[in-house]
Amino acid sequence: MKPAIPLVLSLAFGLSACAVGPDFKTPDAPATKTYISEQEILTQDQRVQLGQQIAVEWWTLFGSHELDGLIRRAIAENHGMSAARETLAQAQAAVSAERGSLLPQASLDALAGRQKYGVALFGPSNFFIPPFTYYEAGPAFSWTIDLFGGGQRRVERQQALTDYQQQELGALYVALTGNVVSQSIELAAVQSQIDAAQEVVRTDEKLLAMTRAAQDAGAATRMDVLNAQSRLAADRAKLPELKQRYSQSTHMLAVLVGQSPGDWTAPHLNLNQLRVPSSLPVSLPSELVHKRPDILAAEANLHAASATIGIATANQYPTLTLSADMFQEALTPSRLFYGASNAWALAGGLSVPVFNGGTLSAQKKEAEHAYQAALSQYQQTVVRAFGQVADALTALSHDDEALKAMNESESVAQAALDVARKRQEAGSSGLLDIELARRSYALARLQRLEAQTRQLLDVTQLFVALGGSPTDKHRVSASSP
Repeated sequence: MKPAIPLVLSLAFGLSACAVGPDFKTPDAPATKTYISEQEILTQDQRVQLGQQIAVEWWTLFGSHELDGLIRRAIAENHGMSAARETLAQAQAAVSAERGSLLPQASLDALAGRQKYGVALFGPSNFFIPPFTYYEAGPAFSWTIDLFGGGQRRVERQQALTDYQQQELGALYVALTGNVVSQSIELAAVQSQIDAAQEVVRTDEKLLAMTRAAQDAGAATRMDVLNAQSRLAADRAKLPELKQRYSQSTHMLAVLVGQSPGDWTAPHLNLNQLRVPSSLPVSLPSELVHKRPDILAAEANLHAASATIGIATANQYPTLTLSADMFQEALTPSRLFYGASNAWALAGGLSVPVFNGGTLSAQKKEAEHAYQAALSQYQQTVVRAFGQVADALTALSHDDEALKAMNESESVAQAALDVARKRQEAGSSGLLDIELARRSYALARLQRLEAQTRQLLDVTQLFVALGGSPTDKHRVSASSP
């Protein structure tokens, strides 16, 4: 009988190598080669390099050491990132736990009990066996053989869920870096806009004073004074909103770097020192689906759903459990380890589903529908990602048009101010003309700053929509920030 034991174990191992249910296959990449229509391609920003990959962390292309420092601090100290790393580590431990459950299990057991039998018949006489205490100690082994791969599918599902958490961490990394860049740009832009708006207000105040003086001299009317007062009030009203935006950006940056706003001071960021990259590498749609974290997370979720079908399928098949016990048994603890106390037991149990009210078949259908839902969610995630890239690309082309127009407007206003100054020096115009020209120039500068800010933010959104830098995956892990 002993040679049969290795044969049984070998057979069990062989059968456990099989796994019922579908094997997961990554969905095919979309056939489309562009993100926008042919008509939109004609106006596309010429800096866009389709089919190229960025080789560095994308935010370094803005050329700001202060911004780079904020990014590093946010990655290291953001509490959301810390929580996501721990969640990933938890999922990785769960994979090890699932793998361990497939192996034979062993334990060292000890038992003490008290027992009483009924009447014992020995020959013609009946004997009563009095209650007695007994003791047992020894190792126990059990193994539920994974005949049809349900256990393997459980490991596969948990690994897919771990991959999902890995990609969720990657998506958080992309969102965090994008938010830090966006808020940094906003902070620098609002400070510049506040300076320009204050210059407009100062000019309004001078114009109002001049208009009142002209009214006193009979050269201006009451309506001229009211118009000057109206301009001043309207321009002053813009300052509180700009200052609130500055405070909000400061507070948001503090939160992103894991600090309380009251305990943190934002670094000085100069908008004019943030340069727009000379080229914008944009990966192809077929490459984006293998790079963007939220798409990869949806793929991992689809993989987990596929493995769940295999688990539900395996549950419809028989299960085989082997057990072995080797123990010492005695009526007193002192005799537990005598040779005469040796005992052992071997057992094999087979369980075949016969009737369960349709539960197992319904669970399989449930898993199949869940897979189809996950597939639709994956496809929707892909097209949503393409839409975000398309929005960023078209926004950049429109930003170039707007910024070109605002730069021209600012140049014209600067030229008008220069002419007014020369005329004043020549005695052909007064200070009123200079202040009016200065106000027009400050307003043009304010509009140019808004267009410049919009362009920088849209460049940021493009890189975020593309899934960040290809080196991101090396910087995001469960063990290190």
